[in-house]
Amino acid sequence: MEAVLVEEGKMKVRFSEEAKHWTDALPIGNGRLGGMVWGGVLSETINLNDDTLWTGSPGNYTNPDALKALTEVRKLVNDGKYAEATTSAVKLSGEGSSAYQLLGDINLNFHKSDAKYNQTTYRRELDLDTATVKVMYSIGEVEFTRQHFASHPDQVIVSKISGNKSGSLSFTMFLDSKIPHRTSLNAQNQIIMERTDDGIKFSAVLDLRISDGIGTISVFEDNKIKVDGCDWAVILLAASSSFEGPFTKPSDSKKNPTTDCLNKLESLKRYSYEQLYSRHLHDYQNLFHRVSINLSKGSKLTDDYVATSERIKSFKTDEDPSLIELLFQYGRYLLISCSRPGTQPANLQGIWNDKVTPPWDGAPHLNINLQMNYWHALACNLHECQEPLFDFINHLSVNGSKTAKVNYEANGWVAHQVSDIWAKTSPDRGEAVWALWPMGGAWLCTHLWEHYTYTLNKEFLATKAYPLLEGCVMFLLDWLIEGKDGYLQTNPSTSPEHMFTAPDGQPASVSYSTTMDMSIIKEVFSAIVSAAQVLGKSEDNLIKKVVESQSKLHPTQIAADGSILEWAQDFVDPDVHHRHISHLFGLFPGHTITLEETPDLCKAAENTLIKRGVEGPGWSTTWKAASWARLHNSEHAYQMVKHLFDLVDPENESNYEDSVQP
Repeated sequence: MEAVLVEEGKMKVRFSEEAKHWTDALPIGNGRLGGMVWGGVLSETINLNDDTLWTGSPGNYTNPDALKALTEVRKLVNDGKYAEATTSAVKLSGEGSSAYQLLGDINLNFHKSDAKYNQTTYRRELDLDTATVKVMYSIGEVEFTRQHFASHPDQVIVSKISGNKSGSLSFTMFLDSKIPHRTSLNAQNQIIMERTDDGIKFSAVLDLRISDGIGTISVFEDNKIKVDGCDWAVILLAASSSFEGPFTKPSDSKKNPTTDCLNKLESLKRYSYEQLYSRHLHDYQNLFHRVSINLSKGSKLTDDYVATSERIKSFKTDEDPSLIELLFQYGRYLLISCSRPGTQPANLQGIWNDKVTPPWDGAPHLNINLQMNYWHALACNLHECQEPLFDFINHLSVNGSKTAKVNYEANGWVAHQVSDIWAKTSPDRGEAVWALWPMGGAWLCTHLWEHYTYTLNKEFLATKAYPLLEGCVMFLLDWLIEGKDGYLQTNPSTSPEHMFTAPDGQPASVSYSTTMDMSIIKEVFSAIVSAAQVLGKSEDNLIKKVVESQSKLHPTQIAADGSILEWAQDFVDPDVHHRHISHLFGLFPGHTITLEETPDLCKAAENTLIKRGVEGPGWSTTWKAASWARLHNSEHAYQMVKHLFDLVDPENESNYEDSVQP
């Protein structure tokens, strides 16, 4: 592989002070294990995550009473009683998802006298080119350096701490967690932390190496280790859980996480720190170096050390293109760090989480968030990072076939708006406006065909993608019913998380054939027809049914104001600036609205984006940017990118939903 030259500082996220908030800490990850490095001088903390630590256990994602409720809701929709249908549709709701958990913390406490460090020498940075966090500061004439990385090939988090004066390094280290746990020390002076309550068990083991012949190690009764007077120390963190897959109860697991960790650390004794780092670099850069981006003729970076937060603040005036390059590559870095073959798919926060009960349970939401995590996988040449997503879709198809059969008397498989590590496929708890959305699995299936169009991997298409598409299409064909106008329709149908005002003036969310429903179905039908042509299956009965149904799908309509209709009727929209732009799915990420084939719809899509406005959460801003790009409108696409560069104030985070964290 050809080496990629990276200008010093160009691919670094920088801070000139230690983290004060979790969102100031710097993320590292190997796909499965994640860490957030705070960089405190007196007290270093690395928050730890394991992507398999969730609450709950395999569930029964069916509702025998759903069929009766479905009949009732469909009649109300057919009678035009949309508000009543919305109320009645709550009977179709299910239970909430399980919640993503945290693992714990590595804590390193240094001497109180270190508080006298020279603050002007402090540096904390994440180097995207090496996937390494470095912390540097000086105390008197001694320069201290810490390096942290998460190794994918060796499945450990590695830290090296050193001083440039012999015998200058002393600290105490221990493990802790907000989850009930116990800690112990073994004969090898390794700290072991194990979960003690019910659920998925975990173990984390902290291993220590120090400079040969220089420095001492002592242990305390509270399971802490003290290091005195060494040149350097290397700390390895191995972690494992008892999770055996989405269909195995935690209580039935035969795994021993502690044994797994100890065996892993034993196997790494043959590698020096330099070898561990070299193996990490080779693995990471094989992915990261595939794509470079250069938007500027000359970098605006100087030799001065400037914190990234300061660059974000000045972006509105200097519009430094190298900062956009940094954000672009940071997105690639995060995907590499939280999604690798064999891991869980990136959840709502990737793998990084500091709360026992995270926002929205940290659960993958299938009405955009999970899909958006992977939008850049193919275009940014990280196709291997999608493998966990495809494994997850496969798990969903197993549970989803039961949900489809029991809840809807349908063939194939279905998944709704939210899921979790147990591959939950039933509707979420709560109101229909978010819970009643059986298109989650179908949207995910568009990623299968897209993966083939990039890789042309026929074996993947035949053995993995096509069977999943087949099951998805079988459900969609059964879910579609003939409407009064002769078109095939979805009923009930919602536009994700968005209400409308019904003709009788009442708020409602349930109607029929929302534009997003029909756009996703068109995309999936087109995908399986194309896949069948590649695999020589075009004469199969299922494909013939799909082709017959394609012409009967409700066309995308243009509203009286020239925008794309979000619902099958031109209902009053009480929130024209809503964060979702679900009715533009056909433009992006879909392919049914194009400048070449549907110029009228493209004009309507442009009107829709103008009508929606620029405000909204960061993910919404990015969706709008991508949609403007599909319209070849670089000015508006760039306007949305610029809109992202507003720095979040961690003290008032809720006021900055359309901004970037430090």
